[in-house]
Amino acid sequence: MTTALALTSSLQSPARFNMPVPVGNLDAYIQAVNRIPLLSPEEESRYARDFRDNNDLDAAGKLVMSHLRLVVSISRQYLGYGLPQSDLIQEGNVGLMKAVKRFDPDRGVRLVSFAMHWVKAEIHEYVLRNWRLVKIATTKAQRKLFFNLRSMKTGSGTLSDAEIDAMADALDVKRSDVVEMETRLSGGDVALEGQMDDGEEEFAPIAYLSDEHDEPTRVIESRRRDALAGDGLRAALDKLDARSRRIVESRWLAEEGEDLTLHDLAGEFGVSAERIRQIESAALKKMRGTLAEFRA
Repeated sequence: MTTALALTSSLQSPARFNMPVPVGNLDAYIQAVNRIPLLSPEEESRYARDFRDNNDLDAAGKLVMSHLRLVVSISRQYLGYGLPQSDLIQEGNVGLMKAVKRFDPDRGVRLVSFAMHWVKAEIHEYVLRNWRLVKIATTKAQRKLFFNLRSMKTGSGTLSDAEIDAMADALDVKRSDVVEMETRLSGGDVALEGQMDDGEEEFAPIAYLSDEHDEPTRVIESRRRDALAGDGLRAALDKLDARSRRIVESRWLAEEGEDLTLHDLAGEFGVSAERIRQIESAALKKMRGTLAEFRA
């Protein structure tokens, strides 16, 4: 049995990884995976190394289980294509397992960032495979129309009002549904990915497949920047002595027009401008080290 198949087989036993008991609907599943605790960076690194070096499937399972909520989050970006969210989640989970198999903890990247690519890739493939079906028939009424409308049409032209009313009555659907399905059937397929024309790729639906406003990568990056600019910067400044902090704040954090030059600070502290530059350089180096620890 290959590693991927063994991992998939192992995940079919929820109790092995402290998964809540099997659930019967999507809402219960989402609630269940949201209760699974997240791993700390140290735990994630340890489990990843155990799986990579020792083929420890229990460790791989813990990595997968702790990131199931990520797949649920990403799947919500693709709900506008008429596909069941449960199917989107299932495809995304396949991508998550592929990501765990290929994840290298020594590259300094968290699994959540690495797995996003694989989860999205699997969901994209699923949407691509089902694009035609999504455009033609999604609801029960549309499926009924899809299988009956062509055989009931007497010609290749547009349906008349009388024909529309007759089909709606015969199929027990709304008149608007008949009009909509006729429009869908008369249109051609739309390529999800753009084609190259004279060296330039045309605009295609793949360009707006997901809503980037709540895209997990952007959200994580934004939160990390906010943390570094707030708590991280305060922690770095608190580790400086009073003179070093005064120099850094006056040179780098003051409002425009209120910042001081090396010579201004030299006069304030009674030392040379070169000495102020040396103190500033040492303070910035110390702050970078503190920020690196905060980021980790």
